Amino acid sequence: MTSLISPRGREEFVHCRRTESQDIHCIKSLIRKYTEKLFGRINVVYLLEKANLAITLCNERDEIMAHATFLDYPNWDVAKQDEWLTVFSELDSELQYTPLNSLFMHLFVAIDEYALGCCKEIIRTVFKAAPDLHFIFLVVPSYMSLGSTLVTIFEPVGIVPCFSFDEEFSVHVCHRHHHCPQLYIRQARVEDHDDLMPIFMHHDTSLREIYGEYFLAELIEAQDEENYCVICEDKGTAVGFMSVCSQVNMELLHQCFNLGPFHGLCKPHPDDVLEPEKTRSLHFRSVYYSEIAYENDTYLSKSHLTTISMKFFFITLIKLRKRNMTCLWSLASFFLAIDDEDFRPVYKGASSAFCIQLFCIDEKYETRSLDFMQFVFSLFPHKDFCIISVPHLTPEFILIQNFIRIVPFNTSILDNDLYVFHRAGLLKSINIRLATTNDVPNVKNLIRTLNLNQNIMEDFAKYNMARRDPDGTTVQTFVAEVLNQIVGVSVIRTEMDIEYIRSHYNIEDFIYYNHHQREEHGHIHHFVLNPIFQHYTKYFLKEILRLSFKSCLYYLIYPQSREGKVKEI
Repeated sequence: MTSLISPRGREEFVHCRRTESQDIHCIKSLIRKYTEKLFGRINVVYLLEKANLAITLCNERDEIMAHATFLDYPNWDVAKQDEWLTVFSELDSELQYTPLNSLFMHLFVAIDEYALGCCKEIIRTVFKAAPDLHFIFLVVPSYMSLGSTLVTIFEPVGIVPCFSFDEEFSVHVCHRHHHCPQLYIRQARVEDHDDLMPIFMHHDTSLREIYGEYFLAELIEAQDEENYCVICEDKGTAVGFMSVCSQVNMELLHQCFNLGPFHGLCKPHPDDVLEPEKTRSLHFRSVYYSEIAYENDTYLSKSHLTTISMKFFFITLIKLRKRNMTCLWSLASFFLAIDDEDFRPVYKGASSAFCIQLFCIDEKYETRSLDFMQFVFSLFPHKDFCIISVPHLTPEFILIQNFIRIVPFNTSILDNDLYVFHRAGLLKSINIRLATTNDVPNVKNLIRTLNLNQNIMEDFAKYNMARRDPDGTTVQTFVAEVLNQIVGVSVIRTEMDIEYIRSHYNIEDFIYYNHHQREEHGHIHHFVLNPIFQHYTKYFLKEILRLSFKSCLYYLIYPQSREGKVKEI
């Protein structure tokens, strides 16, 4: 709950939540003539149906105080939704905006008495909900004043013409750092103990009971070249903690988990044994992992491509020893009996992984958890992987959503799940675009070991040749690109059997069918993404919707028993 005080001295305690369909009537009642002049005539139901994010602010009595709607393209038709980057490119070269870090405000309404406080609270909530978001744009007619509320939040950027109206529109921007800045990350100091202990005690009191009152201060004091403690701070106060260690029991990991897709988390070595003497035919229903090396601040692609099963799970904390934190993998190794028929690769290279041993953050800052990763990777410049192990039933928290779960062997003796994050996952330069004929070799290389690689290339050929199937169905192919390397590909078609889908599935439990044009329904036929960038899956799908002018995407999963069909995960 946040307290808002009106100019008259009245106080309201408010909270933000996602907008629901039952809010529509109240939102309409907050629309004024000035609102229509600023944002245009709005169909609230249609706008909410197409919105990327819609936030409603309520008071203690659950009365709606304010509402804002955000989309990933400009309003007022100043640019087509797939071309706004080109139109905005001439506004301000210092603004490094991309589809990943930008949203557009299409509607804001509030009770006049609390409008300023409501707007600030909604903006803070949006930046907290979207960690990659850095810019919120507002486009209004150039002759219009923003009013006393919005003018305090947004600053002018420039003027753009409109291809639908014979007039100009002014563009304004709101920056993240004014409302919800990225956290400052540094190495921990003993004096951070008093700030951090209340956070630890809120989540788990057993640590102090087991390891003593000052276990955290002792842990921080024991830092060396292989063990670091890192904190994030806000306005000089420590609000999060992470302990990392470079000592990892690679032998135990190799015995318990299928690390082949990541080259065993080791540096390549000429004596590595990666295949059995008799090569057997293996089939994976999976996505690609393409190794990316980090050298002199540049990511370099290698030719070695492997596969990894596409399943996602989540994490917690690792056990602690007094005076020093030690990763679970630094415990004594265990001997595992392995069936002669099961091949285990042998890796002779040095370890390329470090582990997170302890992690805790104030829940108010939880969405900024990934801010730690850039700093901790800088502590181990020769390591490419960060790993974390957590018990199976640990409740999900945000940091782990960016990690990849490793598939355990059925002979594993460990009761924990293992997750991996590659340093290339920190890159923000991912670009989603329509494929071209020049992408054929790179896409073929990306998918060459997948079961359905031939089907994907056949659909890609149809797209390159005619942009449609022989029966006239529109085909579109999109690629995900990072530093000029293709790391993902997706093929969609316009959904031609939407009446069948509507009659056999309860899709109207999820959408207002009448607000979606027939051509806005799409069918995903193929979706492949390098697991290093699996945390960008939602962004990839969002960009497919924006660039293809679709509002709904469908994906059909066949029963496992159906012959000739693949049930993908």
